[in-house]
Order: sequence, then C-alpha cells, then structure tokens
Amino acid sequence: MKYVALLRGINVGKNNRIEMKSLKSLFETHGYGNVSTYINSGNVIFESNKPPELLVTEIESGLREKTGANISVLVKTVDQLAQIAAQIPDNWKNDTEQRTDIAYLFDKADTEESINELPIRREFLDVRYTAGALIWNVKRENYNKSQLNKIIGHRLYQYMTIRNVNTARHLAGL
Repeated sequence: MKYVALLRGINVGKNNRIEMKSLKSLFETHGYGNVSTYINSGNVIFESNKPPELLVTEIESGLREKTGANISVLVKTVDQLAQIAAQIPDNWKNDTEQRTDIAYLFDKADTEESINELPIRREFLDVRYTAGALIWNVKRENYNKSQLNKIIGHRLYQYMTIRNVNTARHLAGL
C-alpha cells in the first residue's frame, strides 16, 4: 500500500532539523519501499504492507533514536489524502489575495467539533471539516482578523499537522 507520512513540526525555524536524505534513509532502514520525500517540510512517500498504527510506532521510534526528539507522525494512504483534497474548492489557492491551508488531524482531534473549539473568528474565514482534516481559506487582508495565528497556542494544535494547499494537492495526486 502507498502511504504518506506527515511529520509534525520538523524543519520549522531552528527546531527539529532533519535533512530529507537522512529521513529517506531512516524509512529505508525500516524496510519500506519506494521511499521519496516531497519538499523540506516532512512529507515522506513510501510503500508498506504494514498497518498504519504499526508504521506510526516504527517511524516515531526511529525518529526519536535518530534525533532525540519526540516527533509526531500522521500516516495516511494516498487515497485518504486524495479524498481530503477532493473537498478543497477549486478556487481555493495560495496567491496574493488568499491563503488556503489543510490541517491534517490526528485521531484525538478528528471530529467536526474541532472547528468550534478553535480560537478563530469564523466571520473572517471559511473553515470546513472533512474526515481527517480541517480546510480553511482566508483572504490575506483578513488573516490577522481571523486569528488563525492563535491556533498555535491552542490545545488542539498538538493534534494537527498543517500543509499549504499546493502541498496537499501534490500529495493527493501521487
């Protein structure tokens, strides 16, 4: 089965720096096939016959041994990512006028109620739930008003890993 591992919080600022070459090697060490990475934000594409729960355990353990850091990993099938991406309206993108992000949800936060818990001002953005993710679009002029930046301090933030719409669409098309 073809999977994508979404690593949470790597290569953001100076924290949890991991070279993609090293990350690829770690996955190959576990016996995963056809390993590749996409951009420098912790997206690893690979094949395995193991169940996702076991993959998460192996990958997180390997990352801890290699880096000393506790890095959360979300494993999705390419089909799951395609189902999520299919829910993104075609006119939602990243450009000078708007910003679109996908917050892939870990099981503890994978519920439609997550939207209501976030400290955002929904009148300034469009946010939608689909199984496995929250998808939002905000006009750049309203970004600060939307208070999206307050998500970082919220308890749910630890149960999501965020990618921009371009990355989400690329991963869905694998």
